[in-house]
Amino acid sequence: MSLLVVAGAVGGMIGSAGGTASLITYPAMLAVGIPPLAANVTNSVAFLASWPGSALGGRPELIGQGPWLWRWAPLTAVASALGAGLLLLTPAAVFDQLVPCLLAVAALALLAQPKISAWLARRGDGGGLKRLLPIGLAFSAIYNGYWGAGAGIVTLTVLMIASKQRFAQANAFKNMLLGVADVACCAVLIVFWPVDWAAAVPLGAGLLAGSMVGPAVARRVPASVARVTTALVGLGLAVSLWIGNH
Repeated sequence: MSLLVVAGAVGGMIGSAGGTASLITYPAMLAVGIPPLAANVTNSVAFLASWPGSALGGRPELIGQGPWLWRWAPLTAVASALGAGLLLLTPAAVFDQLVPCLLAVAALALLAQPKISAWLARRGDGGGLKRLLPIGLAFSAIYNGYWGAGAGIVTLTVLMIASKQRFAQANAFKNMLLGVADVACCAVLIVFWPVDWAAAVPLGAGLLAGSMVGPAVARRVPASVARVTTALVGLGLAVSLWIGNH
């Protein structure tokens, strides 16, 4: 299971630095022989370990953000639990067909995120952008509960557009909201779906370690290299899974 520890550490660092960790951790789950749906559920549960790690690593950026977190945490929790419910109600065969599409959309959104953000910022007024915040956060939380890959990028984009925070601040707040979303969706998944704890524990250990480093990376290193690399990995996996299903 050393592969899962390493994948968790890399994914945790990338995810808490602004990227999308599931595009690293999900392939690792498949590589050790876990079926797609079970891998997604176990992956979501393991991500609970990223919350305390990213909170510790992002403490400077989280100063004064408590009121914001209390304001948006309930919406995020309810929406993420709804997404987990949708996952459990979706037949496994349908999920297998959806995975390549979801991965491809997440990866393409990751590649296009700067242009999308700039375009939306040019078109929206300040009040209109703020009204988009609850809609965007609800959508990203539902998506996180159903299929986590790319949810961090969606949440980060929404926050940077609607709140106009600096990247590091928006990224730290994104990590906290995803933590709330993970707790909510995992409460549903653990009750209604058997989790592969033998895989979740080593992956979670790696995620905890990596997520403590990610916020520091977000302060110092441009996100473009990690963003493009992760997106290309996601597209490659999407193509591979699509070929395997046809």
